[in-house]
Amino acid sequence: MDVPDNVDTIRKYNNIYLSIIMRYKEYIEECESLYIADLPKLITPSDPAVLAVSKGITDSFPSYSYERDFLEVARLSYLYLRDRITTLSIPVQFWQKPSETLENGAGDQFDKAVLLCSVLISVGAVSSKIIITITEGKRNFIIYSEYRGEIITVDPERGLGKAFDRNDLISMLNIKGDSETSAYEFNDRMYADIL
Repeated sequence: MDVPDNVDTIRKYNNIYLSIIMRYKEYIEECESLYIADLPKLITPSDPAVLAVSKGITDSFPSYSYERDFLEVARLSYLYLRDRITTLSIPVQFWQKPSETLENGAGDQFDKAVLLCSVLISVGAVSSKIIITITEGKRNFIIYSEYRGEIITVDPERGLGKAFDRNDLISMLNIKGDSETSAYEFNDRMYADIL
């Protein structure tokens, strides 16, 4: 396939690709559907691409120690995501693995949350999990890790924070126990419905 050589040609390619995607949107989404129990498969802390990012971050320390350096590594991981992965939402439900998000340099907020959780686990924060809430089709995400008796939150859009306890974490996401809200937490080893 020829590589486009100018902006106008690239725009035309993109329009054709979008037309193809929209024509097969229902088929793609049917093939891309995941059960809640499949969410842990998206978190891939031992993927070589994720490990390369983790190593790049931890190598910035003279002698990385999870116990001593995790908060700074979490901050650097967030900055990596913010500065190097463009937030793009395409008009079709499509799941990317962290290696695909890295290769594409782009993903939607969910793809970015999955990548960030994978990186945090790979640097030693094995307690890291994603909480996803879905209300009226709108999704909200936060990643959290238990560190030194505290809950450290990493919002893919706003950075690091803290929660006092699990109830505080849930209130940060405005999780309501109504019939229109679903909430799940997961990492590479588990998933759970939290409502």
